[in-house]
Amino acid sequence: MRTLRDIECFLTDMDGVLVHEEEPLPGAAELIDRWVTTSKRFLVLTNNSIFTARDLSARLARSGLNIPEENIWTSAMATASFLENQPGNKTAFVIGEVGLTTAIHEAGFVLTDVDPDFVVLGETRNYSFDVITRASRLILEGARFIVTNPDATGPSKDGILPATGAVAAMITAATNRTPYVVGKPNPMMFRSAMNRIEAHSETTAMIGDRMDTDIVAGMEAGLLTVLVLTGVTTAEDVATYPFRPDLMLGGVNELVERI
Repeated sequence: MRTLRDIECFLTDMDGVLVHEEEPLPGAAELIDRWVTTSKRFLVLTNNSIFTARDLSARLARSGLNIPEENIWTSAMATASFLENQPGNKTAFVIGEVGLTTAIHEAGFVLTDVDPDFVVLGETRNYSFDVITRASRLILEGARFIVTNPDATGPSKDGILPATGAVAAMITAATNRTPYVVGKPNPMMFRSAMNRIEAHSETTAMIGDRMDTDIVAGMEAGLLTVLVLTGVTTAEDVATYPFRPDLMLGGVNELVERI
């Protein structure tokens, strides 16, 4: 069986692993510094498609985590990578923020609402009925429906917010078209991340706080899986799943001591 000694590259979730409500979790800064100073290949993954990697790097720096933008991989970037390799015209109707539109542009796409090959839905706080109606009609006219991530809700200081998955469900109900979802728990996001850093599944680990996204997708992608208990999943929760992580730790502070 593989152990941490076999690992050359790391993928890690962000919220619940490195930060909680913009505060760094114990050991997070030390772990990132260790990876950077030793030139370890790693990527910080997030299903959030709102921000560019540069934006997230700056936000994390304000939280005390100095993560270079080239070490951040968002669901928007994974979606753009997926679309770049799809056949057809590079045209898309995009619902999302700058993180998604920038990634789609950089993949060589033209953003349009006239006969696009794709309708791409990502996270935004500015959904409108008119835009959702336009997306639904384009999908019914033949555009392929792509979604950055399946999360139905997102957090805020006042409570949950409807998120990408909830809006996708509304469009699916209106069109009877099921989207292809790129972000976690689709292993596609991990494979695209590994391609980004030229990693191999046999020598790559995934660190996450959710059994139903991070760990199951890491397992399906063939990675060594590390569950940390600083986020959503508790030790008691693990027993309810038919699969297990390769390693379970209290937090990334314990990982720093092992690598």
